[in-house]
This record gives sequence, C-alpha cells and structure tokens, in this order.
Amino acid sequence: MRSAAVTVHESVHDPYAELWFAEPAGFMNLPMNALLAEWDTPEAEALHTAAAPLLTSAPDEMARQQFIALLASGQRMLGALREFGTVHCSVGLHRDDVGGGALPLLSLFTITWRDTATAPRAATAARAVTESAGHRRIEYLELPCGPLIISEVLRRPAADSGLPQLPLLQVHAHLPHPDCKRLVVLTVSSTAVARREEYRALLRGIVETVRFEDPMRVAS
Repeated sequence: MRSAAVTVHESVHDPYAELWFAEPAGFMNLPMNALLAEWDTPEAEALHTAAAPLLTSAPDEMARQQFIALLASGQRMLGALREFGTVHCSVGLHRDDVGGGALPLLSLFTITWRDTATAPRAATAARAVTESAGHRRIEYLELPCGPLIISEVLRRPAADSGLPQLPLLQVHAHLPHPDCKRLVVLTVSSTAVARREEYRALLRGIVETVRFEDPMRVAS
C-alpha cells in the first residue's frame, strides 16, 4: 500500500498561527491577504505583477475588462468573508468518481473564527448549531482537537440576488478553542447536493487533522 504524500506549507512555521490542519488534494488556496492588499503595498504590487500576463494575453479590450470585472467580483466576495472572520479560503475541484459526471465538482472550503461566551467546549459546540435554524444531520464527535459538532445546512440564494437559484449544501464543523472563549468553523460548500456524503467525509477527514498546538513542535 502506498502512503499518501504530504506537503508541508510554509505557513506551518507562522509564529502567529492559532490552528493547524491538512488540506486534501484538489484544493487551491486563495491568497486572501494578497488579493485584498491595500493599494501601494508590496502585496498589491505582487498581485499586479501576477495579473499583468493575463491582461496582456487577452485578445481584446472587452476580454481584459471582463477579466478585471471577475477579479473585482472575487475580491468583493473575499472581502465579505473576511468581515465575518474568515481567515482561510480555498477552491476545490474534484472528479465525480461516484456519479461519473463529465464535469468536475466545484466546492469552497473556508475557515472562520467566532467569539463565544465562556463555556465548556462541548456546550459551546452544541449551542453553535442549536441557536441557528436549519442545521440537520447533527453529529457530536470527540477527536484529538477536542469536542466538535458536524452538521449540514441547505440554503438557496435570495430571489433578487442575481445568483443561479441552485440549492447550496454547506457542511459545517464547529470546533471550540481550548481557551473556551471562541470557536472555529470549518465549512465545505457546494451546489452538488447529491454528493453530500462525500463532502461530509471530506470535511471530517480535514477535521481529524486539526490541532490547536503546533504539531511540528509537539512532534519534535
């Protein structure tokens, strides 16, 4: 049996990190800090440098403007996520091995911090899903990172949002922090509702790797 290859990202050595996790193959990290960089900063300059070849290769001015509009739309979405405490966002692209569909399955994986009232971790996890309507298939787990709850929510865009009226499956994992004052929410979102079991298993696999202490230091 072959062992899975693991690549250690440079962020594992970030002295300000508060959570460590492993992301499965098929996900591409969206560099939120770079995409939302303030004007006239090194990060903004790096973004301009990366986008320049794409703009230059556009066949005409209309295509260039469309690319700029898409980038601006993506920045607005990431900005809204960051306002809600999201610190990590990545896009998943996977082959539909179950249904055999011709098109790949698209998903979004996010990590969001929330402040909570001080309480035992198990109580905080339970309260997170009972105070909000719509959570179903609720599962309580005890893992190395502590107590947590995995649940599912099915949403539809508002009729006046301009978005396709497709149901959106969101699988959440609520993990209270050991300080008992906040929790982190890991979420996988996709319109491929029929693949709920696969996305639930995928999220659980990520959650099993979560640690609130530096695993590199602990291992040494």
